[in-house]
Amino acid sequence: MSRTRTALLAAMALVAGAAGTAIAAVPDDVGAEAIPCTVDYKVQNQWSTGFTTAVTITNNGAAKSSWAVKWSYAGNQQVTNAWNSRVTQSGSAVTAANETYNGTLATGGSVSFGFNATYSGTNALPTTFTLDGVTCNVDDGGSGPTDPPDPGTPNAKVDNPYSGAKVYVNPEWSAKAAAEPGGSRISSQPTGVWLDRIAAIEGVGSGMGLRDHLDEALRQKGSDQLVVQLVIYNLPGRDCAALASNGELGPTEIDRYKTEYIDPIAAILADSKYASLRIVTTVEIDSLPNLVTNTGSRPTATPECDVMKANGNYVKGVGYALNKLGDVANVYNYVDAGHHGWIGWDDNFGASANIFKEAATAEGATVGDVHGFITNTANYSALKENNFTIDSTVNGTSVRESKWVDWNRYVDELSFAQAFRNQLVSVGFNSSIGMLIDTSRNGWGGSARPTGPGATTSVDTFVNGGRYDRRIHIGNWCNQSGAGLGERPQVAPEAGIDAYVWMKPPGESDGSSSAIPNDEGKGFDRMCDPTYTGNPRNGNNLSGALPNSPLSGHWFSAQFQQLMQNAYPAL
Repeated sequence: MSRTRTALLAAMALVAGAAGTAIAAVPDDVGAEAIPCTVDYKVQNQWSTGFTTAVTITNNGAAKSSWAVKWSYAGNQQVTNAWNSRVTQSGSAVTAANETYNGTLATGGSVSFGFNATYSGTNALPTTFTLDGVTCNVDDGGSGPTDPPDPGTPNAKVDNPYSGAKVYVNPEWSAKAAAEPGGSRISSQPTGVWLDRIAAIEGVGSGMGLRDHLDEALRQKGSDQLVVQLVIYNLPGRDCAALASNGELGPTEIDRYKTEYIDPIAAILADSKYASLRIVTTVEIDSLPNLVTNTGSRPTATPECDVMKANGNYVKGVGYALNKLGDVANVYNYVDAGHHGWIGWDDNFGASANIFKEAATAEGATVGDVHGFITNTANYSALKENNFTIDSTVNGTSVRESKWVDWNRYVDELSFAQAFRNQLVSVGFNSSIGMLIDTSRNGWGGSARPTGPGATTSVDTFVNGGRYDRRIHIGNWCNQSGAGLGERPQVAPEAGIDAYVWMKPPGESDGSSSAIPNDEGKGFDRMCDPTYTGNPRNGNNLSGALPNSPLSGHWFSAQFQQLMQNAYPAL
C-alpha cells in the first residue's frame, strides 16, 4: 500500500493498530531522515495453508536506479508467485529485486510489490528487512512487528468474505420491496448500497448515509460475522457509452473524485467502530471495459469514451479507489468486470484483463488491493444456459455462428466468470481472487422460459428456441421486458465463485424511458425508450425496455412486479 510520508510515519508510531504490518516504532527524537528506509510488510489475506502479502519500500537515502530488499522467515513459508518484483528464495532467506520497469527509487520515493506464499503452523512476520544491504525500520527497541491476526479475529482478511457470514439487508430497499404486493417474499434479501454521488455519503434528503448503513449493519450483525455490500460508482465522465447513468463529475474532475468522494468514504470505512464488519466494495461498474470496446475506430465507439481513454481518468480513478479503500483492513475490493455479452469476444477478453491490471497498479494501487471481480452487475445475462454450450453444433454449424451468440466464446455468465478469473490470474492478479455474479435480474423464468432445446432446423432456431435469456439482443441493458429474479444470494455456489449476490437492488430503474429533468446528472438514453430501434451496440434492434420507467436508481414498481412474476427459481 502506498502512503504519504506523514501517513507512513503515523503508521510506524502505531504499529499495533495496523494488523499484519511489520514496521518498527519511531522514537520521538528520531526524524524521518535518520531512517534510511522503511518496509511495510502487510499480510492482506491468510488461510490455513497460504497467504497474500503486499510490501511497500520507502527509500530515504540516495536515489537508486535498482534495488533489492531481503528478509528471512522463522517458519516454513515459501513464496509461490510474485508481481512487480523478481522474488527468489533460498531456504528461509528471500530476496525481492526490481523489475525492469520499476528500478528507479528516488529519495523519499516508494515502490510496492506483492506475492503469494504457502506455510503451515504459525505464519510469523519477518523481523528484519534490508534494502541494498542497509537495515530498514531501525528504532530504539520500541514495539516491533506483530503477528498477523488469526482469521477468526474481526480485522483478519479471509479468503471468502461471504463464508460463514450474514449479509446486510438495506432497510430502505427492504421497506420498498415489502410495500409491494407479494414483496415480503424477498424483502429480507441482502442487496448492494449504491454510493452513486458525493451526497450519498452523508445521505440524500432524509435517506440513510454511509455511516447510517454501517451503524445499522452493526445492529444486524450482533455476535455473528456480517458482510456489507457497497457500490463505488462516481467516476469522472461516468458511463461514457450510456447516458442514463452519467454521473455528476465531468471528465476532468479526477481531483474531486479523489478528495470529495473516495477520501471521505475511505475515512468512514477506516473508523475502528466498523472494524468487525466485512465490507465488500464493487468498484466502478461499467467503466474500464469501455476503454476497450467503445473507443477508437470501432463502430461502437463514442467521443465520450475516447476522451476518457485519452485523459486516463478511468484508470486513475479506479487505481486511486483500490489503493485508498484497500488500505482499510476489513475492506474487500471487487472490481466490476462487465459481463459475457460485453467482453466475451476474443478482441475484448484479454484486452479487458490487461486494462484491469493497468488500473490495479495505478495511483499507488497493487494487485493485492483486489480481492476479486464481479460480473453481470445490474445486467441480465443468464447464469447458465442448459440447452446448449459453446461447443454445441447443429448440422455441423457451431452455435458461435448463430445471430444470438455472434462468435462470442461464452453463452452464459458462469462459464464466462470462471474463464475470466483464469485470464486475470494469468496477467498477474493473485491466484486467490474470487468472482461474484450479480443474479438479481437474470432468472428469465415465467411462461416464456424454454423447457428444452430449440428445433434443429438451423443453428438460429436451435439457439433462439432454447436460450433462457429472452432479450431481443444481448446488448440490451435497460429495464428489460420479461426479466425475472435470478438465483438467491448464496455463498460459494461454484468453483472460483465467492458468491451469487443481488448487487443491483431489484426494482430500481436502469434509466428513464423519456427525458426527465433532474439534479442528479442523469441523462436520457434512448436504450431505455421502448420505441428506440437501436445502434451498433445492440445490432440496431429494438431496445426491449419497459415503458414508463423513472430515472436510474428510482423505484420502478412495474419492473419489480415483473421480476417477481418471472423469478427463476420461482418464488
